[in-house]
Amino acid sequence: MPPPDKPAFNIPAHRPVGGGVAAFLKQVANSPVPVVTGDRGRLIFAMDATASRGPTWHQAIGIQADMFKEAATAGGLDVQLAYYRGMMEFEATAWTADANRMVEQMRRVSFLSGHTQIERILNHASDETRRKKVNAMVFIGDAMEESADLIEAASGKLAVLGVPVFVFHEGGGEPAASTFKRIATLTRGAYAAFDASSPQRLRDLLKAVAVYAAGGARALEDFSKRTGGDVLRLTSQLTSRPKP
Repeated sequence: MPPPDKPAFNIPAHRPVGGGVAAFLKQVANSPVPVVTGDRGRLIFAMDATASRGPTWHQAIGIQADMFKEAATAGGLDVQLAYYRGMMEFEATAWTADANRMVEQMRRVSFLSGHTQIERILNHASDETRRKKVNAMVFIGDAMEESADLIEAASGKLAVLGVPVFVFHEGGGEPAASTFKRIATLTRGAYAAFDASSPQRLRDLLKAVAVYAAGGARALEDFSKRTGGDVLRLTSQLTSRPKP
């Protein structure tokens, strides 16, 4: 169903944002609950494909199949790859539920030096969810070279449509960190920093988001129980979702 003309939207005055897995899972649990319509979940997988991102992009290729596998246990997931690179190049693939197809699409991408286009990524997600509901967006990047005000405005528009953004920040440095955290806060998503030496951490968090997009908070809880160990202990700390 299309979003209402004037949806209610309250920007939280403050939400704690941390790089730890516990903080991230808590933020996921407090994100807007995907509306169950009988359709498959839809996730935009957005990435910075400028020259500095090569090593982490290849990590993400290896993680994709695991994301689809976990999401299938929660009802399945359609994913669209979106990326920017070079001199204002921006691409978005067709939606697919085929992990192998997504991996091949990612392998065909080459990296080009250029400026970030985060505002464009956010506006693209708004356009997509106006056509058909998008349950969540993942963004993986390491830099921010745009107006923070314009990015914040684009985040607010996406928040009105109820699409949480889960930001994975390679390196975790400023000035990108402050803007990335603001994107997560405004859209009721989550922020997590990582580096190229922690692929398993990135893998676990991306799988958690994929499961959440496919089946909501209950599916995330089930995923955590199946995973066990630290993830299970962290999930037991999650607070109940506040009423709107």
